Amino acid sequence: MKHKIPKHPTRLYLIRHGEVDHRYHQIFGGGRIDMDLSETGHFHAAALADWFGDGALDRVYVSPMKRAAQTADPLLRARGLEGTVMEGLREVDFGDWTGYRWSDIQDRFGIAAFDWLEVLERGGIANGESANELRARVEPCIQSIMDENAHRSVAVVCHGGIVRVMLALLLELPLSHMAHFNVDYGSVTMLEIQPHKKHAVEIELLNFCPSVDRDGTRIHASERALGAK
Repeated sequence: MKHKIPKHPTRLYLIRHGEVDHRYHQIFGGGRIDMDLSETGHFHAAALADWFGDGALDRVYVSPMKRAAQTADPLLRARGLEGTVMEGLREVDFGDWTGYRWSDIQDRFGIAAFDWLEVLERGGIANGESANELRARVEPCIQSIMDENAHRSVAVVCHGGIVRVMLALLLELPLSHMAHFNVDYGSVTMLEIQPHKKHAVEIELLNFCPSVDRDGTRIHASERALGAK
């Protein structure tokens, strides 16, 4: 990403929304299906708000999709903040794959669903977005967030696909390489942008999922299900 690194440190929390309604599990929903959180997803949202506690957090940016807004809501209410909605943070448009189960993609399109990042890098899914198109809409969001938040800590509540696009841009790596990074429901990935260092962007926390208490039962990271996009 050939962006302008501001001359101040910034702490950036990239948050994937909580678990979605069960009927959308293993479904390519992307930017076209505006799904709600499941009951567990709302617990994920509450756990995120609890995890941040009263630590430093100056601003929250949110995808326009319902699952992101519902995830951000407990955090915003706890902090007395208003979220800044950014249209560019909408989930990836999966084009012709939208609505199909992961298990159907090979039979219908002759492609393994787990190779979706490589497909985007090669030019995209029919009638969907390519990696270049994603970079073009997400990069201005990152630049705006960094420019507006000198010496601040900010959160970005969005989607698994968009977290990967942001990491690819900030680390100046191909999007397809982001397949090495798991991005689970309700997870936090935190980066520090320190312009005085040779490597200005450092990952301090990767795919951390705060535990959730539900009727006395502890939900740990090991219990997460592979989710919809």
